[in-house]
Amino acid sequence: AMEGGPGARIREGDCAVLKRDEVFKAVSVLRRRKIIFEKQWFYLDNAIGHIYGTTFEVTSGGNLQPKQEVEEATTDTKEAGTDNRNIVDDGKSQKLTHDDIKALKDKGIKGQEIVQQLIENSTTFRDKTEFAQDKYIKKKKKKYEAVITIVKPSTRILSTMYYAREPGKINHLRYDTLAQMLTLGNVHAGNKMIVMETCAGLVLGAVMERMGGYGSIIQMYPGGGPVRAATSCFGFPKPFFDNLHEFPLSKVQSLLSGTFTTETLPAEAEENALVEEESNGLSEEKQTSLQETEEPAPETLMEISPTEEQDTVDNNAEDVEFKENKEKENVREKQIKQWERRKKLKEAAALLREKNADGLIVASKFHPTPLLLSLLEFVAPSRPFVVYCQYKEPLLECYTKLRERGGVINLKLSETWLRNYQVLPDRSHPKLTMSGGGGYLLSGITVILEKGTSDSSSSEALKMEEPSSKRCKLQDLPC
Repeated sequence: AMEGGPGARIREGDCAVLKRDEVFKAVSVLRRRKIIFEKQWFYLDNAIGHIYGTTFEVTSGGNLQPKQEVEEATTDTKEAGTDNRNIVDDGKSQKLTHDDIKALKDKGIKGQEIVQQLIENSTTFRDKTEFAQDKYIKKKKKKYEAVITIVKPSTRILSTMYYAREPGKINHLRYDTLAQMLTLGNVHAGNKMIVMETCAGLVLGAVMERMGGYGSIIQMYPGGGPVRAATSCFGFPKPFFDNLHEFPLSKVQSLLSGTFTTETLPAEAEENALVEEESNGLSEEKQTSLQETEEPAPETLMEISPTEEQDTVDNNAEDVEFKENKEKENVREKQIKQWERRKKLKEAAALLREKNADGLIVASKFHPTPLLLSLLEFVAPSRPFVVYCQYKEPLLECYTKLRERGGVINLKLSETWLRNYQVLPDRSHPKLTMSGGGGYLLSGITVILEKGTSDSSSSEALKMEEPSSKRCKLQDLPC
């Protein structure tokens, strides 16, 4: 099957998303690795080779089995009450005790049968209304039928997952707002995009998915290095990263003023911090290194219990030599890494210097004004830019500053409103809980900024040239 296309199969080492009702969790598919999701533990071994979107049942021993589709009992034969007013919840309506259910489970009886038994042993079930019966069955199924669907990660799924699980990590960027950003930013294949985000790499991943591996992206990052924990969850193929560049925000001013050099890179200490931050993601190299450290190597075991004192002396002498060689290797590796980083930095700087980016997307925890004023320098005229902020006030200030500066048109400050609806026969209504806010967007289009003429002088010049009828219109135009 085509990679990522319909009918793609689950492979070892993939990034996959587990789904149960409306709950998602991103995991990497590894053999013999215990996964705990929604109070269930299981192994993903049996899922390998199946098609994405398959629904599995957790059987004994944490094994996954593809779920057979079972015909639902038709609702006509159900006996139901007219209303629930006579039902008293005294905790005595269920004849099966906790131990009975545990015994059924231990026998290996399937969740579906357990639910059936619970219905049969409930004294109040027949008096409940049809809706209440459905609700009861749904609730019991959730508890006793362990069903998990494995889906392929996508922007929609990952942004929903992050917004529900760790909204703080993505600055409370709601999925509909992210969709608006991609549209307003005119993100498409072949673009040259500048992305500045502190959303764990979710916005970057969304832009990469839209561009489908065509075009180039320069990610601006604060601190020691870019954080891409969420980007690694998308499971993009390697070529997607060939045209992904990164550039530190700390170097932007020097690049604009022409004093940029690659000599002063972010310090080593910061580099180590970066590695720690990244290890939250699911990159494969990290995991192998973790596994290697878990099992003590045989050499270390031998050193712990030397048989004769003589051995220990030799070991120490060898150790010293070994350590010296290791240190030399480390130094060499560091130099190579340093050189590679400089090379990458120079490439990114060259791309930015062209000042012809096709779009700019900003979604960070920093104040947008200084960021935008400096990053817009790298964007070609007649191109869109979008700034996300969790709060409205910084964007209002940003709006005013941009209007003063000029060089932008079509400035809009917006907020999308999202509400979920339950749609079921005879009971469609808005969900009772809804999200309070998905943040705010400031969008606009760049135009050529005439240097050297302040607003007052240019408006004077206009008055000189324009006939009076046009002049009025120009001044009255709402911008």
